[in-house]
Amino acid sequence: MVKTLFFLICFVNFGIYGASAEEVTYRRHVKPIFDEKCIGCHGKDSAPEYYAFKEEKEKWLAKGQGMRMDTYSHLIFYTAWPDTGSLMRRLDDGKNTKDGKPGNMYKYLGSTEEERQKNLEIFKKWVGNWTLKRWNEITKEEMNSIKVLY
Repeated sequence: MVKTLFFLICFVNFGIYGASAEEVTYRRHVKPIFDEKCIGCHGKDSAPEYYAFKEEKEKWLAKGQGMRMDTYSHLIFYTAWPDTGSLMRRLDDGKNTKDGKPGNMYKYLGSTEEERQKNLEIFKKWVGNWTLKRWNEITKEEMNSIKVLY
């Protein structure tokens, strides 16, 4: 009886926690945040492709525009490769950096600290290995632990 009760409690707890541990995906979780918070400066109608931005960086910055990131493929460019960690460096809250300074886009994740932290957590779960490292600094194992599910 005790073993059965213990098993039942474990099973119920696993079911409750397992259901809430849903995998974070671009389509379901990240894109809605991006469309609400980021698309004005990083959407196809306003932002240039990466290399066009780099060629005329000052022009685009003067307009308040960043690189285009409005699709899954574009966002992966700034997460995994070739601009590894760029998204994470810009959205990071700075809590795990030496200087404690947040990334330059962190403030746009929400109008309150609570909202910014909630949205940051979604991005972190989506990425998996939240790294501030660049391509030349990251190990193969670290790269392999970046999830970025569609």
